[in-house]
Amino acid sequence: MYQVIGGTQSRAFRVMWTLEELGQDYDHIECKPHSPEAMAANPSGKIPAMRVGEDVLADSTAIITYLADKHEMLTHKAGTIARARQDGLMHMVLDEIDGILWTAARHSFVLPEDRRVPAIKPSLVWEFERNIKRLAEAMEGPFLMGEDMTIADIVAAHCLNWAYGAKFPIEDERLLAYGKAMRGRDAFKRAAGK
Repeated sequence: MYQVIGGTQSRAFRVMWTLEELGQDYDHIECKPHSPEAMAANPSGKIPAMRVGEDVLADSTAIITYLADKHEMLTHKAGTIARARQDGLMHMVLDEIDGILWTAARHSFVLPEDRRVPAIKPSLVWEFERNIKRLAEAMEGPFLMGEDMTIADIVAAHCLNWAYGAKFPIEDERLLAYGKAMRGRDAFKRAAGK
C-alpha cells in the first residue's frame, strides 16, 4: 500500500488525486512542510513524499509519473511522441504556471518577512495571464491532449485551483470550464474529502 505524506492544501493533493483516479488504496498522513512527519519521510522536510514499501519518493511530479507508468493509466507510453508531448505540456505548466504561483506564495507568506518582495506580484500576475492563454490555446479537447486525461491534466487543474485561491485572474472560458469539469470528477472529490 502507498502512504502519502503531506497536506491536502499542498502539492500532495496531486498525488492523492492521481491515486484516486487510478483506484489505488493509500494511507494519508496530513502534515505541513518541516513537520516531524515530513522530516521522517524526507530529510529536506518538503512535501509531498510517498512511501512505497521501504522506499520514499519525493516531488509530486516524479511521484505521479511513477504511479501513472506503474499502473499504465493517465499517461502515454514512454518513448512515444505522445508521451513527449504530454511531458512537454506538463513541464510547460510546471515552469510557466506552477513556478509563478510558488514565487507569489513565497513572497506572500513563505519567506521571512524581511526577504519578501511584495512588489513582484503585479509582474507575476501579468506573466501568469500570458501563460494561461498559451495553455488554453494548447488544449485539444476536454483534456489537454484531447479525449484522454493524463497526469498533465492533474498538474494543470491543480494549478488553476491554486491560482483561484491566490486570486490570480482566470478569464478564459475554456479554462474556467475545464477547471470546473476537473473539480467535478469523483476522484477529485474523494481526494478533497480526505
